[in-house]
Amino acid sequence: MSFLITIGALLTLVILFLIFRIASLVSVAKGRNPEEVSPNNGVHAVLFLLFMVLGLVGFFWYSYTHFDKYTLPVASEHGVVTDRLFWITMAVTVAAFVIIFIVMFWFVFKYQYKEGRKAAFYPDNHWLELTWTIIPAIVLAVLIFTGLRAWNNITSPASEQAEVIEVIGQQFAWSVRYPGKDNVLGNANYRFIDNFGNDLGLDLTDAKSFDDFKTLELHLPKGREVLLKIRAKDVIHSVFLPHFRVKMDAVPGMPTHFKFIATKSTREMREETGNPDFNYEMACTEICGRGHFSMRMLVVVHEPAEFDKWKSEQETWLKQNPGYLEKIPADLREVALVKSGMEKSNSGISTLVAGGMH
Repeated sequence: MSFLITIGALLTLVILFLIFRIASLVSVAKGRNPEEVSPNNGVHAVLFLLFMVLGLVGFFWYSYTHFDKYTLPVASEHGVVTDRLFWITMAVTVAAFVIIFIVMFWFVFKYQYKEGRKAAFYPDNHWLELTWTIIPAIVLAVLIFTGLRAWNNITSPASEQAEVIEVIGQQFAWSVRYPGKDNVLGNANYRFIDNFGNDLGLDLTDAKSFDDFKTLELHLPKGREVLLKIRAKDVIHSVFLPHFRVKMDAVPGMPTHFKFIATKSTREMREETGNPDFNYEMACTEICGRGHFSMRMLVVVHEPAEFDKWKSEQETWLKQNPGYLEKIPADLREVALVKSGMEKSNSGISTLVAGGMH
């Protein structure tokens, strides 16, 4: 089918070229001067002007009437800053576009061909060149430095009170890891990833990993700083939380991070949108393979007390995978039992380990 479409396009171009050639030969046969200007030249100039007016009216009309269809409510503190920067940039670029658009089509109309009129030879003007070089440079510099300030704030170190959450991307799903009661994520390394349960690559020699837990939904506290620590297991993915204006690539071998503060809970957003079924979501915005479309994760924003309650009810990864106790150094197994919330059986750790392996 692609081959046939290509052949059809080529044949169409050939036919158009032949029509043009035939029209030129007919003009010569009728004795027309090839330099003669068409009597429709003035009509074409007016049509250019009409296109300019209709184009600008249509552009602004569509942008205004369909504004709500391509904008999303913002639900984070830095999202307000990001939106403001976006609309400032949009205003600058639209103003430049409108000016150039008007000048271009007005010049076509005003300076249409007229017999006896010649174009003036105007080689250069240093003031004009300086003007259209310096002014755009200043405007772009202001936009860039303002954006850099926002970017540096987003990627700067988080506060000690921040909720640290790790997001891991793989073909074709997301995984999320939270710290336990110690509020510190344990170490992880791709060398520890296996096919038996340790898909996160947890370092079982690090006591801080014993109370970490894994979820398949992203839960966030409202009004509390969140630090997303992002990594990928295979190819490049991209963490995208549109309502929070969060977008950061997940790159294999190069951990990234993003910090933000959610300002609206899921319940509040449902009331604001009037949609009782509304849910935040996290998507992948990199074309990471055939199953890319399935990388969609539910995001829930709780009130702080609700979030703490939800977090306290989660089972640790080690409790869900007790067979890994035997991989923990012997001197750390008692610590692992306590931090993971596992109960020691009367027969000792070995019985628990054996039961977990079975």
